[in-house]
Amino acid sequence: MGLRNRKIAVGLLAAGAMLLAACGGSDSASEVATEDTAAAETSLCTGTETIKIARNNWTASAIEVEVVKQLIEKNLCNPVEIVDIDENAMIAGMSSGDIDANVEVWPSGFTPDEQAFVDDGSVVNMGELGAIGKIGWFVTPNALEQFPQLSSWEGLKDPAVAKAFATAATGSQGRLLGMDPSFSQYEEPVAKNLGLNFKVQYSGSEAATQAEIIAATEAGKPVIMYYWMPSAAVGKYGLINIKLPAPTVDCAVDTDKCDGDYPEDVLFKVASAKLEAKDANVFKFFKNFKFTTEDQLSTLGPVEIDGRPASELAAEWIAANEAVWSAWFK
Repeated sequence: MGLRNRKIAVGLLAAGAMLLAACGGSDSASEVATEDTAAAETSLCTGTETIKIARNNWTASAIEVEVVKQLIEKNLCNPVEIVDIDENAMIAGMSSGDIDANVEVWPSGFTPDEQAFVDDGSVVNMGELGAIGKIGWFVTPNALEQFPQLSSWEGLKDPAVAKAFATAATGSQGRLLGMDPSFSQYEEPVAKNLGLNFKVQYSGSEAATQAEIIAATEAGKPVIMYYWMPSAAVGKYGLINIKLPAPTVDCAVDTDKCDGDYPEDVLFKVASAKLEAKDANVFKFFKNFKFTTEDQLSTLGPVEIDGRPASELAAEWIAANEAVWSAWFK
């Protein structure tokens, strides 16, 4: 075949291929479109830096950190390291860049020393989480059944009430059950400044407090404790918040003089100021991340009460809420 004839043949073959593609090649076109979509979806998957997220000693923090870890690793491709640390140490770690972010900060526990890191610009307030919390003193339902006067905090002044809450370790004083002693909390000064004959004892963790609630409830003994909402335990065990008087001082500043209730907390997120330069996509993700009160309530019970892993509930939440979290990467 001569050169001219070969060119004509090649041209005819090319034209035939184009005709087939136009008439019956929809599958090929679909495959190309799918590949383009996949490429667009993975365009942010360029992260190489390890992201270190602080996990605090309560269940909601554990769930949220797992949601963040799974989403970042899948969509941005950064490896994520979870750092177990108490809330008082994590802010200094963010200032130095040793920790990149934390997604649940309670304003009532955010001290002036911690705020100083935000003020000097080394730690960034990343905006509201989307959940609203309330720390306070809670009693088991049987406490109100036995002592109706506990409908008001002043019922705690009744010597019979203090005696009913007493344990072998507290003697004649009622026991006020604290939780993790590293938490920012005011139980001891509040009890003292309100003239209550109660002594604070610390369970050590949320799980230990829950075990105490179950044991005391089964034994018919009332419990008064430091706890918070939203939480699975409040719903599961019917815990009742005792409303304390409004404090006359700023408890975060004058802790020793604190004489009243915790405020309502609009939870927020924080990150190291160094994170944006480390990985701008991750920084933007943390800015956009939300986990609402409803999200917490839907996931806390299976973890706190049923004993399911936080990572498992996080994966289920992610599978059910793609329309929500996909917007965080835009």
